Amino acid sequence: MANQASDYHRGEMDIHEQASTYAFVMALTKWGSLAIAAAVLFLVLWFCTAAGFFGAFVTAIVAIGLGFIVLRGGGEGH
Repeated sequence: MANQASDYHRGEMDIHEQASTYAFVMALTKWGSLAIAAAVLFLVLWFCTAAGFFGAFVTAIVAIGLGFIVLRGGGEGH
């Protein structure tokens, strides 16, 4: 039983769908984390400091802008 024939051959499987799903999940995680961080920053500054709504809004927009600049690049793998 140890020498049974197998249809599996290492490295011959088409993994395009798995690779695209992985890339989608990583992008969703990256951009979702930026959105959550900006929302938390906005709410904390608005309700817990003297910055007020407009100060919190401007700070959150700046954070989103900086996050976009940092996260948009780096499409290359390892």
